[in-house]
Amino acid sequence: MARADKAATIAELTEKFRGSNAAVLTEYRGLTVSQLTQLRKSIAEHATYTVTKNTLTKLAAQNAGVTAFDGELAGPSAVAFVTGDAVEVAKSLRDFSKANPALVVKGGFLDGNPLTADEVRKLADLESREVLLAKMAGAMKASLTKAAVLFQAPLSKTVRTVEALREKQAAGAPAAEGETSETVEA
Repeated sequence: MARADKAATIAELTEKFRGSNAAVLTEYRGLTVSQLTQLRKSIAEHATYTVTKNTLTKLAAQNAGVTAFDGELAGPSAVAFVTGDAVEVAKSLRDFSKANPALVVKGGFLDGNPLTADEVRKLADLESREVLLAKMAGAMKASLTKAAVLFQAPLSKTVRTVEALREKQAAGAPAAEGETSETVEA
């Protein structure tokens, strides 16, 4: 590769790093071209999967300020540049690697923070955004319901106490010491 081509590739990769909210570094040793094509299609909605030379990827990552791949760029490496939902990409990579064990997730970064391979797997185990939002809405509704019951409790207790005193007085029971008819009727 000529120097001009290398410089253009580094610039392109640097822009991909800067334009991505996440990236996942993988090793694809042993995967066929058709398997890589299948992987690219499975993540195409949220990411692009790029096979590059390690030295060029290292330089582009350094230019973009990404340190997550330091020491990980060895062997046949490819990067999934995520511009959409990082959780969906992590799930797709996890599912693909279950069917094709030759794909190995080495690490990544999310919003500028480095991720280990285990952290990428944990990210893949998260529930979808919609499910998490629904759970949060349910928890907020439950909290508001509890608060409403709590605010109503003193008022309803007072009403029940006054009603019990009225019934007691109507039944002809003598008022307790210190009670007057004005207190009971209030």
